[in-house]
Amino acid sequence: MIAIANGNFFMGSSEQINASSSEYPQHPVSVNSFFIGKYPITQKQWKAVACLPQINRPLVVDCSKFKGDSYPVEQVCWDDAVEFCDRLSQKTDRYYRLPSEAEWEYACRAGTKTLFYFGDIITPDLANYKDCEDLKFSRGVFPNQTTPVDNFKFANTFGLYDMHGLVWEWCMDHWHNSYNKAPNDGTAWLNDRDSQLRVIRGGSWADPPGNCRSASRKKARIDEQGTYLGFRVVFS
Repeated sequence: MIAIANGNFFMGSSEQINASSSEYPQHPVSVNSFFIGKYPITQKQWKAVACLPQINRPLVVDCSKFKGDSYPVEQVCWDDAVEFCDRLSQKTDRYYRLPSEAEWEYACRAGTKTLFYFGDIITPDLANYKDCEDLKFSRGVFPNQTTPVDNFKFANTFGLYDMHGLVWEWCMDHWHNSYNKAPNDGTAWLNDRDSQLRVIRGGSWADPPGNCRSASRKKARIDEQGTYLGFRVVFS
């Protein structure tokens, strides 16, 4: 876990190429301090916690397609990720949870305003993403599957890895089509009524570069599973 100090940032995208309307309007957010995983949850971590006593739902211990202790766990739905957090909290007597979307982007940007935390260009030696024909982005060798979480050695200035590509990461927030009326205090944006759609961030090994930007966001059903879906945890 990495300690993230409180601070302020502009969340979302300005009017720029590759941005989705769901990333507007860009808005100031103040975030309280928290701890976040240095990497996405690995299969080794997942298996250890999945063997702990059940809280609300069973977990499949060996659920990932691409096998390896240091590979990120994948094929995990939102409810599974929440169950993981609940079991870990009970075991450690510390409240673990999914990050809010604002916490996730603040942690990813680490003070930067560029498309990615390492600049405006992404290359296959910096992150695991999908090859594409957009000549704005460099081409190279692509693994076409997940890779170990310590495969890319370039962390952001907070010390976090794999915030771009590898696996989409679940957040607490319900999905909204824009940031109109979004909270500005870093908390999760939740509806009065429960929603089947939650926010995922960061892109994945199966996504083109534009989906892996710091501001990129997508929606997924809470029961959705796939080799492109994982998560990391926070506590505050």
